[in-house]
Amino acid sequence: MTRQISSSDDGPKRWTAGEWFDNLATALNEDLSDATRNATILIVDDIEINRRLLTAMLRQERYRVLEASTARGALEVLETEPVDLIVLDMIMPEMDGLECCRAIRANRRTELIPVLMLSSVPTVENEIAGIGAGADEFVHKPFHPEVLRTRIRSLLRHKAAVDRLEESEAILMTLAQSVEQRDRCTAGHCGRLARLSVALGAALGLPRRALLALHRGGYLHDIGKIGIPDDVLFKRGKLNEEEWAVMRTHTLIGEEICRHMKALAPVLPIIRSHHERWDGSGYPDGLAGEKIPLLARVLQFADIYDALTTVRPYKGALSPAEATDILRRETERGWRDPALLPVFIDLVSRSGEEAFAVCEEIETISESLENMLRHVAGLSQNGTALKPVEGLIPATRDAGA
Repeated sequence: MTRQISSSDDGPKRWTAGEWFDNLATALNEDLSDATRNATILIVDDIEINRRLLTAMLRQERYRVLEASTARGALEVLETEPVDLIVLDMIMPEMDGLECCRAIRANRRTELIPVLMLSSVPTVENEIAGIGAGADEFVHKPFHPEVLRTRIRSLLRHKAAVDRLEESEAILMTLAQSVEQRDRCTAGHCGRLARLSVALGAALGLPRRALLALHRGGYLHDIGKIGIPDDVLFKRGKLNEEEWAVMRTHTLIGEEICRHMKALAPVLPIIRSHHERWDGSGYPDGLAGEKIPLLARVLQFADIYDALTTVRPYKGALSPAEATDILRRETERGWRDPALLPVFIDLVSRSGEEAFAVCEEIETISESLENMLRHVAGLSQNGTALKPVEGLIPATRDAGA
């Protein structure tokens, strides 16, 4: 049963950002066992009678069952079919189960699919080889049917939990993108920021995990602005001292919203600290120098550059040369990391194809994002009523604010 996030008898419920996410995440994570009832299982075995026996046993559980007689055939199926579990025989001609399992784990699209490996040779060496190749479970033949069913149920529950976590992350991404989509002038800002941040991170030689955090940070860095009142965020003139105090809380609000997702732990320093300054005059913590998290410093350059080179209601778009000149002056003033400045200027001076080639890999890592966003957008049509957060508003008038 899907939990409803709906209106009260006295009128629409006005959730805070945290309450909205808490309730929606809870709704998505309820009754994980329901998600396994119509799971799709791929059986991979070169012996037809083995496939028939497994198929008959699993269809009694109301699973959707696919078959492949070769490992290469299984990989082809995975290219076109959404699969929740793979039952893979270890001994097969040409490509064996071990090689197939390694190929599954090497592909971003399939690396999280649980694999249950079967073997008719019950040796410790085979079990070690199977687990080492990436199998989640290893079962010796002949097996008791109920043992196999229990192992399969356990793996499917884990897969459903992983899927729910991905959906929860997609909800946050949707929430962040809804901020910018209400303002034509900021449309595309998150995507550009993600790409430029990743390109700068790659130029600095940062590891893949850091690049992925930068990609996510590009979308989530300003998510806390959903908690800033309209009269502050939409104000055309300069903010007074009290309004600035409110505006600066968006970094803390954003961190609190994303703290619920363990997978987003590497992104939290970006969200909290991307408005800190090298000389300690930034916010929210007044960090200075290398005490400012490196990923926050990296994203900051990309954030300011994109804000300067795009049209906003209060200004025109500056040229790349004008934007980099402003970044130089701000660095001389003590606001930006002087070690990052020449790397960034070199990056944006290159051809677009060369500068952003590295982003292809990171976008492949995150390629399921758009599918998840479309899924979340359709949740309200599938029984989960999504209520807007009060004060849901577009990105601020200045990405560097």
